[in-house]
Amino acid sequence: MLFGKKRVPAHDEKVERISKQLKRRKSRAPVSLRKKAVSHEVPKPDDKRFQDDKIDISDLDRILEIDPRNRTCIAEPGVTFSELVDATMRYDLVPVIVPEFKTITIGGAVAGGSLESMSFRYGGFHDTCIKYEVVTANGDVRECGKGDLLFQMLHGTFGTLGILTKLEFDLIPSKPYVRVEFDRYDSIKDFKDGVLKHYIERDIDFMDGFIHGVDDLVINKGYFVDKAPYTSDYERTKVFYKRSRKVEEDYLRTPDYYFRYNSGVTNTIPLPLKLIFGSRLSSNEVLRFTERFHSRIPSSVIPVTVDLFLPFSRLEDFIGWYSKELDHFPLWCVPYRRVRDYEWVSADYYRRYGDELILDLAIYGMKKKDDRNYYRLLEEKLMEIGGIKTLISSNYYTEDEFWSIWNRDNYYRVKKEVDPDNIFRDLYQKMCRASMGADD
Repeated sequence: MLFGKKRVPAHDEKVERISKQLKRRKSRAPVSLRKKAVSHEVPKPDDKRFQDDKIDISDLDRILEIDPRNRTCIAEPGVTFSELVDATMRYDLVPVIVPEFKTITIGGAVAGGSLESMSFRYGGFHDTCIKYEVVTANGDVRECGKGDLLFQMLHGTFGTLGILTKLEFDLIPSKPYVRVEFDRYDSIKDFKDGVLKHYIERDIDFMDGFIHGVDDLVINKGYFVDKAPYTSDYERTKVFYKRSRKVEEDYLRTPDYYFRYNSGVTNTIPLPLKLIFGSRLSSNEVLRFTERFHSRIPSSVIPVTVDLFLPFSRLEDFIGWYSKELDHFPLWCVPYRRVRDYEWVSADYYRRYGDELILDLAIYGMKKKDDRNYYRLLEEKLMEIGGIKTLISSNYYTEDEFWSIWNRDNYYRVKKEVDPDNIFRDLYQKMCRASMGADD
């Protein structure tokens, strides 16, 4: 150990510590993880997880290897995408999928099913991963790859199947800048035609968009470029979704492109606060505040925030209903390629709704206009048309409804192997019951 400096434990030492803690644990009461990074779930003041015993994984935050030749990276789950992009760009490489907030971690991206504007080509971050290391509830350390059911079921199951301790994933070549072109449309049909064209032709590097209304839509097309005549910065007063309606194109440094929504995806952070605090007020600080003072924040003041997966063919149906019932815009829109029949989704759901192209629509910062349960309204509509509401927000599914969407057989096949005493809770318990304050 160097004088005056704390020795950093090796990866295997950290994993052994976690394994021993689980092996020595006598209680079967639920446990949660103590992490270094803030949670990017929608704040839930009554969440039972605040009262759980904790397994500390806060030091699992290091990049272990970058292999420029094979374009792969090995890292611990607490590495943030901001740290990862900074490190890989030294080799002119970047992760294939980079979620939009700087402090989303790579482990969180797997557990929560993160995607972004390369997802129309590559799917989600999990789809670019090669191998995982996992500590099970009884302390066993397992390694799994794409052919293993455990590997596939870790996707989107929010840490209920073990503790992810190491990931290996793909990288792709990068360039210093991104040029963004804004294509505007005045109908849902033309917008869909534009999305489908780029999805089929693969003629751009990045694609996302905004639905400002039924006759006001934008596709944001991104291209890696070597040079830029100027660059924009969206950490202070500029707001990306507003600029998309005013200019034809824009240039950003590649890291700034990836995190162009970090100070608020749409209108989640009011502009007057950005003028006062600037780059110091990011999504991370807002989430950290609500996490720290969760017991003092009434649920009624937390804006409706939710991501949902919608079959591409059902966009007109959904937007027609949505504009009448909720009428909150803009919606952030990310085209997403379903690269496989995901094992966590029920087979019956695929039989009914088979679109390969999915749209991730994100609602941010919706103020509650009345006493209706907006989350439940969305769940009911999505079950009707084949969409799936992601679990980061408040969830009101009945247990039967839930397991008609998620794959109960696959989930419990793995659960019995890795967490037979259910100390990590099952997915329905954790995300639909405990998160809402209900007893286990």
